[in-house]
Amino acid sequence: MSEDYENLRERMVASQIEGRGIRDPRVLRAMRKLPRHVFVPNEMKSWAYADEPLPIGQGQTISQPYIVAYMTEVLELAGGEKVLEVGTGSGYQTAVLAEVAAEVWTVEIYKALSIGARARLEALGYENIRYRVGDGSRGWPEAGPFDAIMVTAAPGAVPAALEAQLAVSGRMIIPVGVNSQELILVQREKASFRRDSLIGVRFVPLISKRLDGGND
Repeated sequence: MSEDYENLRERMVASQIEGRGIRDPRVLRAMRKLPRHVFVPNEMKSWAYADEPLPIGQGQTISQPYIVAYMTEVLELAGGEKVLEVGTGSGYQTAVLAEVAAEVWTVEIYKALSIGARARLEALGYENIRYRVGDGSRGWPEAGPFDAIMVTAAPGAVPAALEAQLAVSGRMIIPVGVNSQELILVQREKASFRRDSLIGVRFVPLISKRLDGGND
């Protein structure tokens, strides 16, 4: 490839992310640093910095860059947090979280995607990520509570198991809905939860049973 990925990445951040109001300097720095083309299939590399989601296999996608940045910013991460990610996918969003938080615990139902993402992330030098193949709707209960939770596939309703793993004052960002979806921000306030609807989105469905031999 003769693509100037660094230039394409800078243009992506300037037009798609800063240009749409993302201001968190940690998020912007991560988006400028990460080689998004490494996380997409070879035949899609020329589209890696385009303003759209891209297929990554198993019927899954890598999210639109703006949505990655937006969801990360909404979590308001300061750098010391322990974060649960549901839906490892290609590992791109995982890497963004690893740049702006202390620890990332990521769950993926498709074993092949989890293995591929781990290989990419370890090759890039990340040592603050833990991986699991299994049902993300269950979270990672023995590792909780988490300061923040990000879900990158849409259930029909917010899973109670994920809310239970959210630390007091913690924040969870999750797409919810079947035919029509919206991003929901869940904030834990001691024994209660506050839910705020943010923007309309379109994500792949959250699958809650293993399909390809993964183990919890």
